Amino acid sequence: MALITISPQQQLAELKVACEEIISEADLLEKLEKSYEQQQALTIKLGCDPTKPDIHVGHSLVINVLRRFQDFGHSVFFLIGDFTSVIGDPTGRNKLRPPLSPEEIAINAQTYQEQVFKILDPNKTTVVYNSHWLNQLSPMAMVKLLASRTVQQLIAREDFATRYSEQIPIHLHEFLYPLLQAYDSVHIKADVEVGGMDQKFNLLLGRELQRQHGQRPQSVLLCPLLEGLDGVQKMSKSLDNYIGLTEEPDTMFGKVMSISDEHMLRFWQLLSQQGASKIAAVKAAVQAGTLHPMEAKKDLAEELVRIYWGAAKGQGAREHFTKLFSKREIPEDLAEHELSFDAAHPEINLLELAVDLHFAPSKGEARRVLKQNGLKIDNQPVNREKLALSKGKTYILRYGKIKIIKLVVR
Repeated sequence: MALITISPQQQLAELKVACEEIISEADLLEKLEKSYEQQQALTIKLGCDPTKPDIHVGHSLVINVLRRFQDFGHSVFFLIGDFTSVIGDPTGRNKLRPPLSPEEIAINAQTYQEQVFKILDPNKTTVVYNSHWLNQLSPMAMVKLLASRTVQQLIAREDFATRYSEQIPIHLHEFLYPLLQAYDSVHIKADVEVGGMDQKFNLLLGRELQRQHGQRPQSVLLCPLLEGLDGVQKMSKSLDNYIGLTEEPDTMFGKVMSISDEHMLRFWQLLSQQGASKIAAVKAAVQAGTLHPMEAKKDLAEELVRIYWGAAKGQGAREHFTKLFSKREIPEDLAEHELSFDAAHPEINLLELAVDLHFAPSKGEARRVLKQNGLKIDNQPVNREKLALSKGKTYILRYGKIKIIKLVVR
């Protein structure tokens, strides 16, 4: 067992940096103090349902908190909800989640582990699957679990209440989900559970169920929902405003550089692993004008690449970005896209091209970027949607702050 050498007060200060709410702070501090005095690690739980194969940095907030606990010397349980995935978490949903097959769950679970171990120490992480104990619940045990809550208590949850008021069907098995997630905490005997703010109802239910089973209720650490690259909407792959944990280093670095200066400080607070004092110092320096936001952004981008790809890749991504965008150099290995010249129709639609290249999710989004001078040909902003091509010529197309490609007209 690892020694716990960091004071309870310092542990709490570090944890508060990335948390929006702690229930309760006094209770958590008391557990940390007892753990420190007795050199007995706390049991920390995070549950994730493998409903999709990929994780983005918005998901990493809770995993970063787990890593902090590991660094303090506590025991981390990464719980894969292969049983609860079959039900599907109704949180934030206005309709029934489509069920996943066992094969899909198994594949997603494997990719989850590969991605979270870019942050967590695998030698200090216990990976468990809740099917191992939930499959063993007898019908009578399931009835007792259901009897622990009332329909009124469950229907009070915002998503259920909304669906009920709008007469959108709520299936009975969906009521089981928060109860089963809560039972996971009972089985593991969790001292602390970490989750996003959208999971507050479920995590608090875990406290209630533990109390009913004679256990000390878990402390709950709730992380905020990280806004995407646009700084407005929640980070999401469907909105194309995300940074994936498995994205290439140059892409990851460039996406960080695309965020606004204001939003960058929030990224620093929630994504950096450098500790509370360093994060506070960066924020103060930027606000005082002694550290240029561009340099702070580069430091953060390099750190994120380093976390997921290693130090060499982080430094290389920084050098690549500097050459490409600060010095306006064109790399020799720049990706190419061939276009066919048609003398009868020499013009191409740049909006359609942006969508075809997967630079933009839609023509409407590409048009917005164009109007903001974010679409450039040979470093010159384009103010029209169509471009007349010249036979045999090569163009450099830049889209936004990080996407660039060589257009070769054959």
